[in-house]
Amino acid sequence: MFVARLDSRTESTPLARYLLRAYLSALPSGDRYRDTAELLLGELFANAVQHSDAPADQHIEVRFALTGSRLRLEVHDAGSGHPSVRTAAPDDEHGRGLYLVNELAERWGCASRPCGVGKFAWALVAPTTV
Repeated sequence: MFVARLDSRTESTPLARYLLRAYLSALPSGDRYRDTAELLLGELFANAVQHSDAPADQHIEVRFALTGSRLRLEVHDAGSGHPSVRTAAPDDEHGRGLYLVNELAERWGCASRPCGVGKFAWALVAPTTV
């Protein structure tokens, strides 16, 4: 399992995706997860930054682990609000991230952290056959 703590700001999203690419490049079949996993991680991370009610100086933790043939992505933050899929209006600039996660992940969800502080959103990514 790979774990990293990143600043809770939008500018950290590319770093999260870079760390995921580096993790996947070390796996024999990592390229079969890359595109979908990068998109999902970016959406989960951006959602944590934008919607967390945690203080701005809190970090966001990302975790990646290959479990069997599925890649598990986790984004941990100190906020208490759980994300939910919503329907964006055609002219909305935002609001489609979790819709993409819902459509592209094999499964996904959100849970409170075991220590009682914050939550984590997770997604399982199946390998592509291309």
